[in-house]
Amino acid sequence: MRNNFSTYSKKVLLLILISIGIKLLIAGLLELGNDEVYYWTYALQLDWNHFDHPPLIGWMIRLTTLNLHWVSEIALRMGSILSAGIATWFVFQTAKVIASEKAGWYAAIIYQSSIYTGIIAGLFILPDSPQMPIWTAALYLMALLFSHPNAERKMGLWILLGVLIGLATLCKVHGLYLWVGFGLTILFTRIKWLLNWRFYLAVFITLLFLLPIVYWNIQYDFITYKFHSERVTHTHLQWDMLVREIVGEFAYQNPIVFVLIVLTLIAFIKKSFLFPNKTISVWLFCMSIPMILFFWVIALFNPTLPHWTGPAYIPLYLLAAIYLDQQKIFGTPKVLSIAGGFVVVLLILATAIVRLSPVNFGSHQKENFGEYCPTLDLNGWSDFSKEYAKLVTSDQQQHLMKQKSFIIVSKWFPGGHLEFYTVPKTNQTLIAIGPLQDIHKFAWLNRDRKKMQIGDDAYTIVPSNLPFDVSKHYAEYFTQIEAPLQINQIRNGGVVRYFYVYRLKGCKKIPNELIL
Repeated sequence: MRNNFSTYSKKVLLLILISIGIKLLIAGLLELGNDEVYYWTYALQLDWNHFDHPPLIGWMIRLTTLNLHWVSEIALRMGSILSAGIATWFVFQTAKVIASEKAGWYAAIIYQSSIYTGIIAGLFILPDSPQMPIWTAALYLMALLFSHPNAERKMGLWILLGVLIGLATLCKVHGLYLWVGFGLTILFTRIKWLLNWRFYLAVFITLLFLLPIVYWNIQYDFITYKFHSERVTHTHLQWDMLVREIVGEFAYQNPIVFVLIVLTLIAFIKKSFLFPNKTISVWLFCMSIPMILFFWVIALFNPTLPHWTGPAYIPLYLLAAIYLDQQKIFGTPKVLSIAGGFVVVLLILATAIVRLSPVNFGSHQKENFGEYCPTLDLNGWSDFSKEYAKLVTSDQQQHLMKQKSFIIVSKWFPGGHLEFYTVPKTNQTLIAIGPLQDIHKFAWLNRDRKKMQIGDDAYTIVPSNLPFDVSKHYAEYFTQIEAPLQINQIRNGGVVRYFYVYRLKGCKKIPNELIL
């Protein structure tokens, strides 16, 4: 038994190390995406909460960048990559507790093979990234509570569970669903636990972790929840949105993994796959299906994003792994190898396309050249920033623009890219002018930055894939807006995007966003 355990443990650790190595290589080859550079601003200005999300992602970036002293794509993504490795280990351990080590091995492969857990949250730096090891650790503790006799009497397990769910909520508020799924399981299978005072202590501990979020929102009139509530206010049915959500989940979970999960659920419904422990089977379903259905209902009325349901699929990975183990399905290792190989090939192809494609895959019209091309989010910003820095230096030497000219943005994207890639090369101050729903976190950054004064000059940069009418929005603030200079993004010999650089001269009116 010891050798068997050692064998599967070593396999999982090797899987984790290989995945970390591959992802570190990819992390250094791809520039940061729109969301990633935006969350960089969370690390620049730590707070109890932020406009869009709770604060833990900013703290993680501070940690992996050594308090902003090591700033690179790899440094930012390091936390995500390591988190995926830790989460994989917890998934393995959870399946081991509720089934077997072999099932744990299968579950670990499935976790790394899912595009959501393996890449989206496991390579790119998002609020989901720090949440995944916390979420899977919470599942592991729940498995211990349900599986071991008298485990519910161990106060340490309950305290740690409360802490973990609290931390998960500091990543994204839907971390509270961990209590919902766990609570449903208690109602259906262990109702006597409602008399266990340790359960309420754990819930109380989680609520303590909510205090920073509540405190921040009280200061700002609960702006976070007003913003998110506006995203789910439609009341008419939109079946196409639901179809898009389900298709998105099919893609995000890896088509092979998604089909495997569906086949497992069908087998369970047909009773050709009977889970030996009723409590555990109820728990796995409670931790997944209600959350998925909840977002499907929302998708009927409002646009949603497929990764919102991502954590809900993790218990289904466990169920699928146990199904594969217990049914002794012929070809199981091959199927899982194909699923993992699919992700690796996808990463390699995507990286090659982003770095080498001489064409963009979006619009080819002059007025919005490159719009809707996803590869442009991950490429071109570093080279542009070098060319732009040369332009700024030349302008100052020729006295075409005043010293210490600002960079102005109108939205959080491309504001994040300019903040991460451009500002360090020019030492300019970046400020945002626009409504809060457009500039998000930059409204708070404005408050801590050098203020624009009457007579100051500024630049604004408009990528062709993000068209913006500069004169319409900025004419009232400056005496002169010059015709833009064009810097081409060239990739493998082909022009894939234009960057338009506008000189804005002589500030004549201070925008309201900059008046404190």
